[in-house]
Amino acid sequence: RLAPPPPPTLGAPRVTRAAPRHLRSPSLTSPDFVAVGHITLDRFGDALRPGGAALYAAVTAERLGLSVGLLTSHADDFPLDLVPPRIEVVRVPAPVTTRFEHRQADGPRIMGVTAIAEPLGMDDVPDDWVGAPIVLLAPVAGEVDPLCATAFTDAAVGAAAQGWLRQVAPDGTVVPRAWESAPVVLAHLQALFLSGEDVQGQEGAVTEWFQHVPVGVLTAGRDGALLFVNGYRYEIAPWPVEEVDATGAGDVFAATFLVNYHFEGDPWEAAGTAACAAALSVRGEAWSAIPDRVTLATTLAEYRRAS
Repeated sequence: RLAPPPPPTLGAPRVTRAAPRHLRSPSLTSPDFVAVGHITLDRFGDALRPGGAALYAAVTAERLGLSVGLLTSHADDFPLDLVPPRIEVVRVPAPVTTRFEHRQADGPRIMGVTAIAEPLGMDDVPDDWVGAPIVLLAPVAGEVDPLCATAFTDAAVGAAAQGWLRQVAPDGTVVPRAWESAPVVLAHLQALFLSGEDVQGQEGAVTEWFQHVPVGVLTAGRDGALLFVNGYRYEIAPWPVEEVDATGAGDVFAATFLVNYHFEGDPWEAAGTAACAAALSVRGEAWSAIPDRVTLATTLAEYRRAS
């Protein structure tokens, strides 16, 4: 059964179009925020629901009031009607949609992959999107070409790099792998986002990666996050909440950080704002609790008073 997120926002028609290598529209205005990565179908026990880091990031930016574009690949079985209609989806057609299976054993969660959609490259970025001011590359299965970081002319490009740090074993289980494309990607990033779970086995390389980007964040769930500014490390306190579903919290953090940093230019302010948004998002299933601007502002004021 498909477990839907909250009803889509009414009053705006869904905008979708084919892969941009088949459609060029340079006269159109770039979205404020572009997310690049596979949207997925994720199985949790008997429930099947839409997911993917790029989707969670896109929903976050849309809730914060930005115009949003989502470059992805999926098959016809993906329920696009569950995605907020004001998010413009550009699709690279695929015979299958990327599918994950999540299993919780004693200890860390175990993920498996049963299908992967088509890769996403520079040629798939629409001409009218290359001027977008905020971009998040958000691979989940290595599907985003690292050179996509160079496709945007004047953007603050961030990367939620989890999908470059893992691979699929022959039995379908997701396992860590070395990030071989790091030098190519890091040279073009404004911000890098990782989680403690992403970097298991590569802890020694993490500090080095953060030396090559202006800002970076290593999230640690309910324990908060570490912010790196020009290589220097700072602790970001968490905002305690009752957790219902932590899926996508790191992606909410990344998108919120990029948006706030773009408009305010203060990485510490951006990190605190992102910590609040990520905390609020785990209070409901899927993206149902991702906050809007008013809710986030109220929580952020409380967070500041408590700090």
